[in-house]
Amino acid sequence: MLRWFHALMPKEERFFALFARHSEAVVAGAQALRAMMAGGDAVAANFKIVMDREQDADDVTREVLIAVRRTFITPFDRGNIRDLITAMDNAIDQMQKAAKTILLFEVKDFTPQMKDMADAVVNCAELVREGVPLLSQISAQAGHLSALTEQISKLEGKADELHDIGLRALYQANVGKSGLEFYVGNEIYDHLEKVVDRFDDVANVMHGIVVEHV
Repeated sequence: MLRWFHALMPKEERFFALFARHSEAVVAGAQALRAMMAGGDAVAANFKIVMDREQDADDVTREVLIAVRRTFITPFDRGNIRDLITAMDNAIDQMQKAAKTILLFEVKDFTPQMKDMADAVVNCAELVREGVPLLSQISAQAGHLSALTEQISKLEGKADELHDIGLRALYQANVGKSGLEFYVGNEIYDHLEKVVDRFDDVANVMHGIVVEHV
């Protein structure tokens, strides 16, 4: 009877597969957001990709939260699992907001700083994708995980600097004008900065899990 019961319960290994699936959606969403900044037809085409990948990520998040409730033994604390998948999902949700802003205001031209911030978003997403499978071997991969989270934190700092430099340049270029271009640019900068901030949240959760298990 007990063996039959355990056979029905989701396996703890499933969480790592779900984290990996979610991270793939996040990377694809980040790449599409960056591709939007090529302008022209790339804006609308890649906007759809961001939307589709955000939906994929939502589906995985739902699966994880259901599995947390139904799994008898989880690989690490249930609260940490929820925090991790929520932080990852918040990152792609923020990408969606950035993409919607670009489409809404019909932005076709992007500053070098916006493109560099979008590159940082892609880099953060790739680091998360590299890191989540390592959580299945936390003790053995603690050093690697810590290095990855540190890289994400550094990218967050770089993105903050790019935000400030770009926003100041945008302001200076729009002194005496209507202010609409500055408003739209500010919105894009704000969303891009928040995307990288959300990845820093992911890094903090991952680092916390490492600290608890080493």
